[in-house]
Amino acid sequence: MASSVKDVRITTEPAASAPPVVPWGNYRFPPGLRYNLPLYMLAGFFDRRNPILLFEHLSRFGRAAHYRILSHHVILLNDPSDIREVLVDKAQFFIKERTQKRMKILLGDGLITADGETHKRHRRIAAPAFHRQRIQAYAGTIVEYAAAMREQWRPGTQTDIAAEMMRLALQITARTLFDTEVTPEIHTINDEANAVMDMYNALVAMPCVEELLRWRIPVPVLMRFRKSKARLDAVVDKMIAAKQAESAKAAREGRPVGGDLLSMLIAARDETDGSNHPSTGMSGKELRDEVLTLFLAGYETVANALSWTWLLLGQNPEAEARLHAELDATLLDSSGKARLPTLEDLPRLPYTEMVMAESMRLYPPAWAMGRQATQDIEIGPYRVPKGTYFLFSQYIIQRNPRYFPDPLAFRPERFTAQAKAQRPKFAYFPFGGGGRQCIGESFAWMEAVLVLATLAQRWRLKVIENQQIALQPKITLRPKFGIQVIPNPRS
Repeated sequence: MASSVKDVRITTEPAASAPPVVPWGNYRFPPGLRYNLPLYMLAGFFDRRNPILLFEHLSRFGRAAHYRILSHHVILLNDPSDIREVLVDKAQFFIKERTQKRMKILLGDGLITADGETHKRHRRIAAPAFHRQRIQAYAGTIVEYAAAMREQWRPGTQTDIAAEMMRLALQITARTLFDTEVTPEIHTINDEANAVMDMYNALVAMPCVEELLRWRIPVPVLMRFRKSKARLDAVVDKMIAAKQAESAKAAREGRPVGGDLLSMLIAARDETDGSNHPSTGMSGKELRDEVLTLFLAGYETVANALSWTWLLLGQNPEAEARLHAELDATLLDSSGKARLPTLEDLPRLPYTEMVMAESMRLYPPAWAMGRQATQDIEIGPYRVPKGTYFLFSQYIIQRNPRYFPDPLAFRPERFTAQAKAQRPKFAYFPFGGGGRQCIGESFAWMEAVLVLATLAQRWRLKVIENQQIALQPKITLRPKFGIQVIPNPRS
Protein backbone atom coordinates (compact mmCIF):
# COMPACT_ATOMS: atom_id res chain seq x y z
CA MET A 1 0.00 0.00 0.00
CA ALA A 2 1.17 3.51 -0.76
CA SER A 3 1.88 5.53 2.34
CA SER A 4 0.35 8.92 2.98
CA VAL A 5 1.93 12.32 3.26
CA LYS A 6 2.76 12.80 6.93
CA ASP A 7 3.45 16.50 7.34
CA VAL A 8 0.07 18.11 6.69
CA ARG A 9 -3.37 18.51 8.14
CA ILE A 10 -6.22 19.51 5.91
CA THR A 11 -9.98 19.36 6.02
CA THR A 12 -11.90 19.87 2.83
CA GLU A 13 -15.36 18.75 3.97
CA PRO A 14 -17.83 21.67 4.11
CA ALA A 15 -19.24 22.71 7.45
CA ALA A 16 -22.68 21.15 7.71
CA SER A 17 -24.37 24.26 9.08
CA ALA A 18 -22.76 26.77 6.71
CA PRO A 19 -25.27 28.43 4.37
CA PRO A 20 -24.17 28.55 0.71
CA VAL A 21 -24.67 32.31 0.40
CA VAL A 22 -24.49 35.21 2.87
CA PRO A 23 -26.48 38.33 1.83
CA TRP A 24 -24.53 41.60 2.16
CA GLY A 25 -26.51 44.56 0.87
CA ASN A 26 -26.91 43.99 -2.87
CA TYR A 27 -24.26 41.29 -2.85
CA ARG A 28 -24.13 37.55 -2.11
CA PHE A 29 -20.96 36.33 -0.41
CA PRO A 30 -19.89 32.83 0.61
CA PRO A 31 -19.83 31.99 4.32
CA GLY A 32 -16.54 32.58 6.09
CA LEU A 33 -14.82 34.43 8.90
CA ARG A 34 -17.09 36.61 10.97
CA TYR A 35 -14.50 39.21 11.92
CA ASN A 36 -11.77 41.07 10.08
CA LEU A 37 -8.74 38.85 9.47
CA PRO A 38 -6.27 40.88 11.59
CA LEU A 39 -8.44 40.09 14.64
CA TYR A 40 -7.46 36.43 14.25
CA MET A 41 -3.76 37.11 14.84
CA LEU A 42 -3.75 34.82 17.87
CA ALA A 43 -5.77 32.08 16.21
CA GLY A 44 -3.83 28.96 15.34
CA PHE A 45 -4.83 29.12 11.67
CA PHE A 46 -3.50 32.62 10.92
CA ASP A 47 0.23 32.94 10.41
CA ARG A 48 1.46 35.55 7.92
CA ARG A 49 4.52 33.38 7.26
CA ASN A 50 2.36 30.45 6.19
CA PRO A 51 -0.92 31.37 4.43
CA ILE A 52 -1.59 27.69 3.76
CA LEU A 53 -2.77 27.35 7.37
CA LEU A 54 -5.46 29.96 6.69
CA PHE A 55 -6.47 28.29 3.42
CA GLU A 56 -6.76 24.92 5.14
CA HIS A 57 -9.07 26.47 7.74
CA LEU A 58 -11.18 28.25 5.12
CA SER A 59 -11.54 25.07 3.04
CA ARG A 60 -13.89 23.77 5.75
CA PHE A 61 -16.57 26.15 4.48
CA GLY A 62 -16.87 24.13 1.29
CA ARG A 63 -17.28 25.64 -2.15
CA ALA A 64 -15.90 29.06 -1.21
CA ALA A 65 -15.06 31.13 1.85
CA HIS A 66 -15.14 34.87 2.49
CA TYR A 67 -13.05 37.05 4.75
CA ARG A 68 -12.01 40.68 5.00
CA ILE A 69 -8.66 42.38 5.36
CA LEU A 70 -9.51 45.87 6.60
CA SER A 71 -11.89 47.19 3.91
CA HIS A 72 -11.01 44.59 1.28
CA HIS A 73 -13.17 41.55 0.52
CA VAL A 74 -11.32 38.28 -0.20
CA ILE A 75 -12.85 35.03 -1.43
CA LEU A 76 -11.07 31.68 -1.51
CA LEU A 77 -12.55 29.51 -4.26
CA ASN A 78 -12.52 25.72 -3.87
CA ASP A 79 -14.71 24.68 -6.80
CA PRO A 80 -13.16 24.01 -10.25
CA SER A 81 -16.14 25.51 -12.09
CA ASP A 82 -15.80 28.79 -10.16
CA ILE A 83 -12.06 28.91 -10.78
CA ARG A 84 -12.70 28.35 -14.49
CA GLU A 85 -15.09 31.32 -14.52
CA VAL A 86 -12.37 33.58 -13.12
CA LEU A 87 -9.45 32.31 -15.21
CA VAL A 88 -11.22 31.56 -18.50
CA ASP A 89 -14.88 32.50 -18.95
CA LYS A 90 -14.70 35.97 -17.36
CA ALA A 91 -10.97 36.56 -17.45
CA GLN A 92 -11.40 39.98 -19.08
CA PHE A 93 -12.98 41.29 -15.87
CA PHE A 94 -9.97 40.48 -13.68
CA ILE A 95 -6.43 41.67 -13.09
CA LYS A 96 -3.62 40.28 -10.94
CA GLU A 97 -4.35 40.45 -7.23
CA ARG A 98 -2.32 42.33 -4.63
CA THR A 99 0.18 39.62 -3.64
CA GLN A 100 1.17 38.94 -7.24
CA LYS A 101 1.33 42.65 -7.97
CA ARG A 102 3.84 42.96 -5.14
CA MET A 103 6.09 40.62 -7.09
CA LYS A 104 6.55 43.49 -9.53
CA ILE A 105 9.01 45.13 -7.17
CA LEU A 106 11.31 42.18 -7.91
CA LEU A 107 10.25 40.99 -11.37
CA GLY A 108 8.97 44.22 -12.94
CA ASP A 109 6.48 43.71 -15.77
CA GLY A 110 7.44 40.15 -16.64
CA LEU A 111 5.10 37.46 -17.88
CA ILE A 112 4.10 36.53 -14.32
CA THR A 113 3.23 40.04 -13.15
CA ALA A 114 2.16 42.05 -16.22
CA ASP A 115 -1.50 42.73 -16.99
CA GLY A 116 -3.53 43.64 -20.04
CA GLU A 117 -1.81 44.65 -23.27
CA THR A 118 1.66 44.54 -21.71
CA HIS A 119 1.21 40.87 -20.87
CA LYS A 120 -0.25 40.06 -24.31
CA ARG A 121 2.62 41.80 -26.09
CA HIS A 122 5.30 40.10 -24.01
CA ARG A 123 3.67 36.71 -24.54
CA ARG A 124 3.54 37.25 -28.32
CA ILE A 125 7.23 38.17 -28.39
CA ALA A 126 8.31 35.33 -26.10
CA ALA A 127 6.16 32.62 -27.72
CA PRO A 128 8.66 31.61 -30.45
CA ALA A 129 11.35 31.00 -27.82
CA PHE A 130 9.03 28.45 -26.17
CA HIS A 131 7.87 26.71 -29.33
CA ARG A 132 7.83 22.96 -28.77
CA GLN A 133 10.53 22.24 -31.35
CA ARG A 134 12.73 24.97 -29.88
CA ILE A 135 12.60 23.78 -26.29
CA GLN A 136 13.03 20.14 -27.32
CA ALA A 137 16.52 21.11 -28.47
CA TYR A 138 17.45 21.47 -24.79
CA ALA A 139 16.73 17.83 -23.94
CA GLY A 140 20.33 16.77 -24.49
CA THR A 141 21.61 19.57 -22.25
CA ILE A 142 19.26 18.56 -19.45
CA VAL A 143 20.34 14.91 -19.56
CA GLU A 144 24.01 15.88 -19.81
CA TYR A 145 23.93 17.88 -16.58
CA ALA A 146 21.80 15.29 -14.75
CA ALA A 147 24.20 12.51 -15.83
CA ALA A 148 27.15 14.54 -14.56
CA MET A 149 25.44 14.97 -11.18
CA ARG A 150 24.70 11.27 -10.77
CA GLU A 151 28.40 10.53 -11.29
CA GLN A 152 29.25 12.90 -8.41
CA TRP A 153 27.06 11.21 -5.79
CA ARG A 154 28.71 8.79 -3.37
CA PRO A 155 27.00 5.76 -1.80
CA GLY A 156 25.99 6.12 1.83
CA THR A 157 26.76 9.84 2.03
CA GLN A 158 24.05 11.99 3.61
CA THR A 159 22.84 14.54 1.06
CA ASP A 160 20.35 17.40 1.06
CA ILE A 161 18.49 16.49 -2.12
CA ALA A 162 16.68 19.84 -2.16
CA ALA A 163 20.03 21.65 -2.35
CA GLU A 164 21.21 19.22 -5.04
CA MET A 165 18.12 19.80 -7.17
CA MET A 166 18.58 23.56 -6.82
CA ARG A 167 22.20 23.18 -7.94
CA LEU A 168 21.25 21.05 -10.94
CA ALA A 169 18.37 23.29 -11.99
CA LEU A 170 20.63 26.33 -11.72
CA GLN A 171 23.14 24.71 -14.09
CA ILE A 172 20.41 23.84 -16.59
CA THR A 173 18.88 27.32 -16.40
CA ALA A 174 22.26 29.02 -16.85
CA ARG A 175 22.90 27.00 -20.00
CA THR A 176 19.43 27.22 -21.57
CA LEU A 177 18.73 30.85 -20.64
CA PHE A 178 22.20 32.40 -21.02
CA ASP A 179 24.26 29.70 -22.80
CA THR A 180 26.82 29.75 -20.02
CA GLU A 181 28.08 27.69 -17.13
CA VAL A 182 27.32 28.71 -13.55
CA THR A 183 29.63 31.73 -13.50
CA PRO A 184 30.13 34.22 -10.64
CA GLU A 185 27.46 36.35 -12.34
CA ILE A 186 24.96 33.47 -12.19
CA HIS A 187 25.81 32.93 -8.52
CA THR A 188 25.18 36.63 -7.88
CA ILE A 189 21.77 36.44 -9.55
CA ASN A 190 20.95 33.35 -7.51
CA ASP A 191 22.19 34.77 -4.21
CA GLU A 192 20.44 38.12 -4.54
CA ALA A 193 17.22 36.53 -5.78
CA ASN A 194 17.27 34.22 -2.74
CA ALA A 195 17.90 37.21 -0.47
CA VAL A 196 14.82 38.91 -1.89
CA MET A 197 12.80 35.69 -1.58
CA ASP A 198 13.65 35.60 2.12
CA MET A 199 12.14 39.08 2.45
CA TYR A 200 9.09 38.23 0.34
CA ASN A 201 6.49 37.69 3.07
CA ALA A 202 7.54 40.90 4.85
CA LEU A 203 7.33 42.87 1.60
CA VAL A 204 3.89 41.46 0.78
CA ALA A 205 2.52 42.28 4.23
CA MET A 206 3.95 45.82 4.43
CA PRO A 207 1.40 48.57 3.63
CA CYS A 208 2.29 50.98 0.82
CA VAL A 209 5.61 49.23 0.15
CA GLU A 210 5.83 50.62 -3.39
CA GLU A 211 5.57 54.20 -2.11
CA LEU A 212 8.06 53.52 0.68
CA LEU A 213 10.54 52.21 -1.87
CA ARG A 214 9.92 55.13 -4.21
CA TRP A 215 10.62 57.65 -1.46
CA ARG A 216 13.58 55.61 -0.18
CA ILE A 217 12.23 55.48 3.38
CA PRO A 218 15.00 53.97 5.57
CA VAL A 219 13.12 50.85 6.73
CA PRO A 220 15.69 48.06 7.34
CA VAL A 221 14.00 45.38 5.21
CA LEU A 222 13.52 47.88 2.36
CA MET A 223 17.14 48.97 2.58
CA ARG A 224 18.22 45.33 2.24
CA PHE A 225 15.81 44.84 -0.64
CA ARG A 226 17.07 47.91 -2.55
CA LYS A 227 20.66 46.73 -2.14
CA SER A 228 19.91 43.24 -3.41
CA LYS A 229 17.72 44.48 -6.26
CA ALA A 230 20.40 46.97 -7.40
CA ARG A 231 23.00 44.20 -7.56
CA LEU A 232 20.59 41.91 -9.32
CA ASP A 233 19.70 44.50 -11.97
CA ALA A 234 23.33 45.44 -12.56
CA VAL A 235 24.41 41.86 -13.22
CA VAL A 236 21.43 41.03 -15.43
CA ASP A 237 21.80 44.27 -17.43
CA LYS A 238 25.48 43.47 -18.00
CA MET A 239 24.67 39.97 -19.25
CA ILE A 240 21.93 41.29 -21.53
CA ALA A 241 24.27 43.93 -23.00
CA ALA A 242 26.92 41.30 -23.70
CA LYS A 243 24.36 39.03 -25.36
CA GLN A 244 22.97 41.92 -27.42
CA ALA A 245 26.46 42.71 -28.69
CA GLU A 246 27.01 39.04 -29.50
CA SER A 247 23.68 38.84 -31.36
CA ALA A 248 24.38 42.06 -33.30
CA LYS A 249 27.76 40.71 -34.40
CA ALA A 250 26.17 37.46 -35.54
CA ALA A 251 23.61 39.40 -37.55
CA ARG A 252 26.30 41.52 -39.25
CA GLU A 253 28.24 38.41 -40.18
CA GLY A 254 25.15 36.60 -41.44
CA ARG A 255 25.31 33.94 -38.75
CA PRO A 256 22.29 32.65 -36.83
CA VAL A 257 21.82 33.99 -33.31
CA GLY A 258 22.46 31.70 -30.36
CA GLY A 259 19.97 29.03 -29.37
CA ASP A 260 19.61 30.17 -25.75
CA LEU A 261 16.38 31.77 -24.58
CA LEU A 262 17.92 35.20 -24.03
CA SER A 263 19.29 35.34 -27.59
CA MET A 264 15.86 34.41 -28.93
CA LEU A 265 14.15 37.05 -26.80
CA ILE A 266 16.59 39.68 -28.09
CA ALA A 267 15.93 38.66 -31.69
CA ALA A 268 12.14 38.28 -31.34
CA ARG A 269 9.81 40.94 -32.74
CA ASP A 270 6.14 41.76 -32.20
CA GLU A 271 4.64 41.54 -35.67
CA THR A 272 0.99 41.66 -34.59
CA ASP A 273 0.67 44.68 -32.33
CA GLY A 274 -2.21 46.08 -34.39
CA SER A 275 -0.38 49.25 -35.40
CA ASN A 276 1.24 50.47 -38.59
CA HIS A 277 4.61 50.88 -36.91
CA PRO A 278 7.56 48.64 -37.75
CA SER A 279 7.82 45.45 -35.74
CA THR A 280 9.44 46.01 -32.36
CA GLY A 281 11.34 43.93 -29.88
CA MET A 282 11.71 44.24 -26.13
CA SER A 283 13.41 47.23 -24.54
CA GLY A 284 16.34 46.76 -22.17
CA LYS A 285 14.06 47.02 -19.14
CA GLU A 286 11.56 44.57 -20.64
CA LEU A 287 14.35 42.10 -21.33
CA ARG A 288 15.61 42.43 -17.74
CA ASP A 289 12.11 41.84 -16.36
CA GLU A 290 11.66 38.72 -18.47
CA VAL A 291 15.13 37.39 -17.70
CA LEU A 292 14.47 37.65 -13.95
CA THR A 293 11.05 36.05 -14.42
CA LEU A 294 12.39 33.18 -16.51
CA PHE A 295 15.36 32.70 -14.22
CA LEU A 296 13.24 32.28 -11.08
CA ALA A 297 10.45 30.37 -12.80
CA GLY A 298 12.95 28.29 -14.74
CA TYR A 299 14.80 26.77 -11.85
CA GLU A 300 12.85 27.34 -8.61
CA THR A 301 9.74 25.52 -9.79
CA VAL A 302 11.41 22.46 -11.29
CA ALA A 303 13.95 22.14 -8.47
CA ASN A 304 11.23 22.20 -5.82
CA ALA A 305 9.03 19.76 -7.76
CA LEU A 306 11.91 17.30 -8.01
CA SER A 307 12.84 17.73 -4.35
CA TRP A 308 9.35 16.79 -3.16
CA THR A 309 9.29 13.91 -5.66
CA TRP A 310 12.36 12.29 -4.09
CA LEU A 311 10.72 12.59 -0.68
CA LEU A 312 7.54 10.91 -1.90
CA LEU A 313 9.39 8.13 -3.71
CA GLY A 314 11.40 7.45 -0.57
CA GLN A 315 8.18 7.17 1.41
CA ASN A 316 6.47 4.93 -1.16
CA PRO A 317 8.67 1.95 -2.12
CA GLU A 318 6.05 0.31 -4.36
CA ALA A 319 5.81 3.41 -6.56
CA GLU A 320 9.59 3.68 -6.55
CA ALA A 321 9.91 0.05 -7.68
CA ARG A 322 7.44 0.57 -10.51
CA LEU A 323 9.34 3.67 -11.63
CA HIS A 324 12.61 1.73 -11.68
CA ALA A 325 10.98 -1.10 -13.62
CA GLU A 326 9.80 1.30 -16.32
CA LEU A 327 13.24 2.89 -16.60
CA ASP A 328 14.98 -0.48 -16.78
CA ALA A 329 12.63 -1.73 -19.49
CA THR A 330 12.75 1.43 -21.59
CA LEU A 331 16.28 2.80 -21.42
CA LEU A 332 18.15 0.07 -23.30
CA ASP A 333 20.39 0.29 -26.36
CA SER A 334 20.35 -2.18 -29.25
CA SER A 335 22.56 -4.61 -27.33
CA GLY A 336 20.31 -4.52 -24.26
CA LYS A 337 22.59 -2.35 -22.14
CA ALA A 338 21.36 0.64 -20.13
CA ARG A 339 21.65 4.02 -21.84
CA LEU A 340 20.76 7.60 -20.97
CA PRO A 341 17.23 8.86 -21.69
CA THR A 342 16.57 11.00 -24.75
CA LEU A 343 13.79 13.25 -25.97
CA GLU A 344 12.36 10.37 -27.99
CA ASP A 345 11.93 8.34 -24.78
CA LEU A 346 9.44 10.75 -23.19
CA PRO A 347 6.30 9.13 -24.69
CA ARG A 348 7.62 5.76 -23.50
CA LEU A 349 7.97 6.89 -19.88
CA PRO A 350 4.30 7.39 -18.89
CA TYR A 351 4.72 6.25 -15.29
CA THR A 352 7.70 8.55 -14.78
CA GLU A 353 5.51 11.45 -15.92
CA MET A 354 2.67 10.26 -13.66
CA VAL A 355 5.07 10.26 -10.70
CA MET A 356 5.91 13.91 -11.40
CA ALA A 357 2.23 14.78 -11.86
CA GLU A 358 1.24 13.19 -8.54
CA SER A 359 4.14 14.89 -6.78
CA MET A 360 3.01 18.29 -8.11
CA ARG A 361 -0.53 17.47 -6.98
CA LEU A 362 0.62 17.10 -3.38
CA TYR A 363 3.36 19.74 -3.47
CA PRO A 364 2.62 22.19 -6.30
CA PRO A 365 5.56 24.59 -6.79
CA ALA A 366 3.05 27.36 -7.60
CA TRP A 367 0.84 26.76 -4.58
CA ALA A 368 -1.67 29.63 -4.88
CA MET A 369 -2.74 32.37 -7.26
CA GLY A 370 -5.42 35.01 -7.49
CA ARG A 371 -7.21 37.78 -9.35
CA GLN A 372 -8.97 41.05 -8.51
CA ALA A 373 -12.34 41.96 -9.99
CA THR A 374 -12.41 45.18 -12.03
CA GLN A 375 -16.21 45.47 -11.73
CA ASP A 376 -19.13 44.05 -9.78
CA ILE A 377 -19.34 40.44 -10.89
CA GLU A 378 -21.12 37.11 -10.42
CA ILE A 379 -19.10 33.95 -9.93
CA GLY A 380 -21.15 30.81 -9.36
CA PRO A 381 -23.91 31.64 -6.85
CA TYR A 382 -22.07 34.70 -5.56
CA ARG A 383 -22.26 38.35 -6.52
CA VAL A 384 -19.47 40.57 -5.24
CA PRO A 385 -18.33 44.19 -5.62
CA LYS A 386 -15.60 45.63 -7.77
CA GLY A 387 -12.19 45.25 -6.15
CA THR A 388 -12.92 41.88 -4.52
CA TYR A 389 -9.93 39.56 -4.43
CA PHE A 390 -10.39 35.96 -5.54
CA LEU A 391 -7.80 33.45 -4.38
CA PHE A 392 -7.45 29.78 -5.30
CA SER A 393 -4.82 27.44 -3.97
CA GLN A 394 -3.52 24.51 -5.99
CA TYR A 395 -2.24 23.09 -2.72
CA ILE A 396 -5.77 23.02 -1.27
CA ILE A 397 -7.93 22.00 -4.21
CA GLN A 398 -5.50 19.32 -5.40
CA ARG A 399 -5.95 17.64 -2.00
CA ASN A 400 -9.75 17.76 -2.12
CA PRO A 401 -11.16 14.23 -1.57
CA ARG A 402 -14.04 14.97 -3.94
CA TYR A 403 -11.59 14.91 -6.85
CA PHE A 404 -8.77 12.85 -5.31
CA PRO A 405 -10.07 10.14 -2.94
CA ASP A 406 -7.71 9.40 -0.04
CA PRO A 407 -6.00 12.67 -1.00
CA LEU A 408 -2.85 12.37 1.10
CA ALA A 409 -1.90 9.01 -0.42
CA PHE A 410 0.77 9.10 -3.15
CA ARG A 411 -0.82 7.37 -6.15
CA PRO A 412 0.67 8.18 -9.56
CA GLU A 413 -2.12 6.10 -11.17
CA ARG A 414 -4.41 9.09 -10.61
CA PHE A 415 -2.87 10.49 -13.80
CA THR A 416 -3.71 7.85 -16.36
CA ALA A 417 -5.51 9.32 -19.36
CA GLN A 418 -8.79 7.77 -18.20
CA ALA A 419 -8.49 9.13 -14.66
CA LYS A 420 -7.64 12.63 -15.87
CA ALA A 421 -10.62 12.65 -18.22
CA GLN A 422 -12.99 12.02 -15.31
CA ARG A 423 -11.92 15.13 -13.37
CA PRO A 424 -12.85 18.76 -14.06
CA LYS A 425 -9.94 20.72 -15.51
CA PHE A 426 -9.36 23.03 -12.58
CA ALA A 427 -9.22 20.26 -10.01
CA TYR A 428 -5.54 20.08 -11.04
CA PHE A 429 -3.71 23.12 -12.41
CA PRO A 430 -0.09 23.26 -11.23
CA PHE A 431 0.83 25.62 -14.07
CA GLY A 432 -2.20 27.90 -13.85
CA GLY A 433 -4.77 28.14 -16.61
CA GLY A 434 -6.52 30.28 -19.17
CA GLY A 435 -4.72 32.92 -21.21
CA ARG A 436 -2.03 33.25 -18.55
CA GLN A 437 -1.11 29.57 -18.30
CA CYS A 438 2.63 29.20 -17.78
CA ILE A 439 4.42 29.66 -21.10
CA GLY A 440 7.21 27.36 -19.95
CA GLU A 441 4.99 24.42 -18.95
CA SER A 442 6.23 22.09 -21.73
CA PHE A 443 9.83 22.91 -20.86
CA ALA A 444 9.22 22.21 -17.17
CA TRP A 445 7.62 18.82 -17.85
CA MET A 446 10.44 17.82 -20.18
CA GLU A 447 13.13 18.89 -17.72
CA ALA A 448 11.50 17.24 -14.69
CA VAL A 449 10.87 13.88 -16.39
CA LEU A 450 14.33 13.69 -17.99
CA VAL A 451 16.11 14.62 -14.75
CA LEU A 452 14.07 12.13 -12.71
CA ALA A 453 14.67 9.37 -15.26
CA THR A 454 18.42 10.04 -15.48
CA LEU A 455 19.02 10.08 -11.73
CA ALA A 456 16.60 7.30 -10.75
CA GLN A 457 18.08 5.01 -13.39
CA ARG A 458 21.29 4.88 -11.34
CA TRP A 459 20.27 5.68 -7.75
CA ARG A 460 17.72 4.91 -5.06
CA LEU A 461 17.44 7.64 -2.43
CA LYS A 462 16.67 6.56 1.13
CA VAL A 463 14.93 9.33 3.09
CA ILE A 464 16.45 9.75 6.55
CA GLU A 465 13.85 9.06 9.24
CA ASN A 466 12.74 11.48 11.95
CA GLN A 467 13.97 14.59 10.14
CA GLN A 468 11.81 17.71 10.18
CA ILE A 469 10.02 18.23 6.87
CA ALA A 470 8.14 21.51 6.68
CA LEU A 471 6.56 23.68 4.02
CA GLN A 472 7.94 27.11 3.21
CA PRO A 473 5.32 28.82 1.05
CA LYS A 474 6.98 31.82 -0.56
CA ILE A 475 6.82 32.56 -4.28
CA THR A 476 7.25 28.81 -4.71
CA LEU A 477 6.65 25.94 -2.28
CA ARG A 478 10.01 25.01 -0.80
CA PRO A 479 11.02 22.39 1.78
CA LYS A 480 11.95 24.72 4.63
CA PHE A 481 14.74 22.61 6.14
CA GLY A 482 15.76 20.71 3.04
CA ILE A 483 15.29 16.95 2.59
CA GLN A 484 18.05 14.67 3.83
CA VAL A 485 18.62 11.43 1.91
CA ILE A 486 21.26 8.72 1.53
CA PRO A 487 21.98 7.69 -2.08
CA ASN A 488 22.31 3.97 -2.71
CA PRO A 489 23.38 2.67 -6.14
CA ARG A 490 20.91 0.41 -7.91
CA SER A 491 23.56 -1.81 -9.43
